[in-house]
This record gives sequence, structure tokens and C-alpha cells, in this order.
Amino acid sequence: MPKRNLEGLVTSNKGHKSITVLVERRFSHPLLKKTVRRTKKYHAHDETNRYEVGDRVRIEECRPISKLKNWTVVGKLTPAGELIEGDAEAQAAAAAASHGGGNAAEAESGAA
Repeated sequence: MPKRNLEGLVTSNKGHKSITVLVERRFSHPLLKKTVRRTKKYHAHDETNRYEVGDRVRIEECRPISKLKNWTVVGKLTPAGELIEGDAEAQAAAAAASHGGGNAAEAESGAA
């Protein structure tokens, strides 16, 4: 089963290696046919503590990291909604280094 990807706004970064992301979804009401907005907050793992309140980020579903955290940050988004490549690569290298036990260069060379 593929991992879900969501985009949202960082609302809190007070936790160590944790952020809270507000994700908005829009759908048409079945009876009234009006567009309805619903928001939900997700707790996501931020390995490098680099994201600030107000940043638009993409998060990806992962294994449970704690009681509330089942998402990891993929990277920061531009205002147009595109992923910033350098930021995504740095985040992936930091995650591989912390979980793999090696350094970032070994993780990067193994992935390439």
C-alpha cells in the first residue's frame, strides 16, 4: 500500500524533533453542493528541527514513532506548492543517518 503524502502549514515547533502541521481538505457537500473546508492537525517527525511556524511542508505517512507521531517531514514547499529539492535531500540524508547508524555520506552513496 502506498504511503500517503499531505501538504500543510506548520503551526507549532515547540517539541524536540517534532512539529504540528495543519492540513486542510476541501470537498463538496453531498446535499448542499457547497465547498466545505475541514482542517486536521498532524504531529510529524522533524529530524533536524529546521522548520519554523508558518512554513508550508509536505509530510509522509510512516511507522509509529511515538503515541501521536505517524508522519515524517519530506521537505519544505515553495509558495507555488513545489518541493524544494535541496531541503528534501538534506532531510532524507539526516533521517538516513540517524536511523541507519552511519553518517550522511554513507547513506547518500548507498542510495545512489
